[in-house]
Amino acid sequence: MIIVGVDEAGRGPLVGSVVAGAVILPNDFDLPELTDSKKLSEKKRETLYALITQQCQWAVGESSPQEIDEINILQATMLAMKRAVENLNIKYDQVLVDGNRCPELENCQSIIKGDLTEPVISAASIIAKVTRDRQMVALDEQYPEYGFAKHKGYGTKVHLQALAEFGAIKHQHRYSFAPVKRVRISN
Repeated sequence: MIIVGVDEAGRGPLVGSVVAGAVILPNDFDLPELTDSKKLSEKKRETLYALITQQCQWAVGESSPQEIDEINILQATMLAMKRAVENLNIKYDQVLVDGNRCPELENCQSIIKGDLTEPVISAASIIAKVTRDRQMVALDEQYPEYGFAKHKGYGTKVHLQALAEFGAIKHQHRYSFAPVKRVRISN
């Protein structure tokens, strides 16, 4: 039976895409350390990411800041999850999604706190989180004044101060999110 685990990263930040991971674990895959990516150190996530990407079938899907603004964060998250599963390009038997609702996919089951209880969802959580964190580090290289490498786009004091001082970054910040609505567009 082919089971796809799906989870997302980046619903709450003020900048960047929402990223979903989709993973199929091989039958003999055994990593007891798999858990919700937020409960792991960055170093541990990177180690597990390397093992998952080397030994499993996986894919990511994203929804851009523009899509988030157009259809809202919930719908954009569902779209990113659907894209991640479709990007696997494989016939599956079941999809297990972390949370309380499924994207429009056949044989989908949502599991609240599934990233803590289902290793296949935990693996997807790690793929999504590491992918998004790497995007924030890359964005930090372009716009170091915002501190994205540290806060990963969340509405921290440092990020809000940078928004007030430098404005929102066109095509990167989510203009439908309240803290961003209040500032000018910088470029």
